[in-house]
Amino acid sequence: MPQKSTIETLSDERRLQLLVQAVVDYALFLLNPDGFIVSWNPGAQRLKGYEEAEILGQHFSRFFTPADERRGLPATILKTAAKEGRFESEGWRLRKDGSQFWALAVVDAIRDEKGELLGFVKITRDMTERREALATEQRFRQLVESVVDYAIFHLDTRGIVASWNSGAERIKGYRPDEIIGSHFSRFYTE
Repeated sequence: MPQKSTIETLSDERRLQLLVQAVVDYALFLLNPDGFIVSWNPGAQRLKGYEEAEILGQHFSRFFTPADERRGLPATILKTAAKEGRFESEGWRLRKDGSQFWALAVVDAIRDEKGELLGFVKITRDMTERREALATEQRFRQLVESVVDYAIFHLDTRGIVASWNSGAERIKGYRPDEIIGSHFSRFYTE
């Protein structure tokens, strides 16, 4: 039997603490049942810009845009997570410096053995780059679709037609449902 590593000899509580502190790509923190922040990991500090000492005891609603606050989104999140066990959404959130980022956020209810609500764990990830990449891809697709003077289509590595624009339909005469999935050799004579 192999010898136990140092991490295996630590208490469960210490291992959990090390795990939470090691997460730097996600904001991971605890809220009490009323939504006030009671813990803060390095990922939260990096993502949101607040030092632990300046954010503990503050309400998590400070991360929401004024429009989301007016709509009552923070209260809805806590109510839904308490009732259903989880709330998940994407939306704009605020950093300490006032800048916004597109966040994927999950709020899970934490309950004791009797089912009593102890609080919530909130996990947030910055999805701004992914959102921008998807928007760029969508704009490119719209551009390609709007071209009617050129046949623009995509072939996979086997030569199968994977996309088909309106110009290709006009020039080649095939509707997308007639050609997508076919081999491009269909365009040539024997």
